[in-house]
Amino acid sequence: MSPDLSSAKPASPGPVPVQKGLEGVVASDTKISDVDGVKCELSYRGYSIDELAGKASYEEAAYLLLNGALPSAGELADWNRELADRRPLEAELLQTMERLPFGDPMAYLRTVVSIMGLRDPHAEDLTRLRPQSLDLIAKFPTIVALFDRLRNRRAMLGPRPNLGHAANFLYMLHGEDPSPAAVAALDAYFVLLAEHSFNASTFAARTSVGTQTDVYSAITAAVGTLKGPLHGAANSKAMEMLNEIGSADQVEPFVKKTLADHKRFMGFGHRVYKGEDPRAKHLKRSAEALADTDDPKWLRISERLQQAVWDAKKLAINVDFYSASLLHYLGIPTDLFTPVFACARISGWCAHVLEQAADNRLIRPLAHYTGPRGLRFVPLDQRAT
Repeated sequence: MSPDLSSAKPASPGPVPVQKGLEGVVASDTKISDVDGVKCELSYRGYSIDELAGKASYEEAAYLLLNGALPSAGELADWNRELADRRPLEAELLQTMERLPFGDPMAYLRTVVSIMGLRDPHAEDLTRLRPQSLDLIAKFPTIVALFDRLRNRRAMLGPRPNLGHAANFLYMLHGEDPSPAAVAALDAYFVLLAEHSFNASTFAARTSVGTQTDVYSAITAAVGTLKGPLHGAANSKAMEMLNEIGSADQVEPFVKKTLADHKRFMGFGHRVYKGEDPRAKHLKRSAEALADTDDPKWLRISERLQQAVWDAKKLAINVDFYSASLLHYLGIPTDLFTPVFACARISGWCAHVLEQAADNRLIRPLAHYTGPRGLRFVPLDQRAT
């Protein structure tokens, strides 16, 4: 006679392997970008970064990421006009920014994004994600440049409609028209840093919007995640490293000491790429162009350090390495490096917010519990002191 199994519990599944840090886990499909860690390749919507760097403007790259194709001349003109119209900040937001404490620049940016969401009467309307995204893309450089002017007690400058994305930021930051070489370098940086698949900050944004929260909450989560030294803040740490070295003849002693102290070399190694980051060579070229008109010291230190670390540990450079000298040559304060990274990555974040919202499923991974089991409650008066 067969046993009655109607009330039997299903067999417990075997142990599920834990992928710490979700390493190697594929969480979803995306059409936005592809990172091939083995071949060390990066593409946006099917275009290799080698095809875009130095050819496409940041505005074109942002349009590509959000819309899936490069714009025609007419579409780009309309896009540029819309971004220009959205760059200025409302008077009430400016007044609030003046009253905020000028502490950590990324904490400031994170707070301003939250305030923007608080002030938007349509923040919860998910049918408005696209115009809200355009607003954030346009305003991020304005916010970062104004933060620096406010904390240094310099007069606020508004964006100029006749300047592009990169040129406007440099103008607002320094108060003078930037050189063509500076604009080209920052524009290339913005393109190269605009998107990078399911990196930590992008995944934070997708996880947030997966709950059907508003775009401002999602971008606030992304900014907070980028703030960490294992993600976006590594670029400023790389510049601090170059400052500590001080001169090219001090590279080898620095490498020996760092190895002896078992410390990390900032700007080296990558979680995904098995070799050199494909963006690094383009950033180096931009840094070289700026070094020709400035002090080549930082580039010389970087080149010598790159070789010394490779000889010692066979570690390849990542996107942060030449970003450091490039941004320094542009006169950007070191503590603004990560907010400037955010000014580039905001287009990628927004593209992922739109993609997640269009085909949403709540992101909810499992966890492997490793704590005690079967404990019995002990009344308060019987617990050991």
